[in-house]
Amino acid sequence: MQSSEEDISRVIEMAWEDRTPFEAIERLYGLAEPQVIELMRSRLKRKTFNNWRARVSGRATKHAKLRDPNVSRGYCPTQYKPVRKR
Repeated sequence: MQSSEEDISRVIEMAWEDRTPFEAIERLYGLAEPQVIELMRSRLKRKTFNNWRARVSGRATKHAKLRDPNVSRGYCPTQYKPVRKR
């Protein structure tokens, strides 16, 4: 992947998100699932990578074809809460 660090960071972030399917990453950045796995392997510490792989392996929300049709968005509604100023 020949992209900016910002793009790579965003791909890693999307790969970590449970509700973002690999197909969305491929559509936006041109990286198929095996390429995302290689990127994650090269950028994460070994234990972190292993934890991520265990989490996403077999997760239906990471694959558009396996997704429940009721899952229509890429994030949980409580994921992005506004920061409260004090």
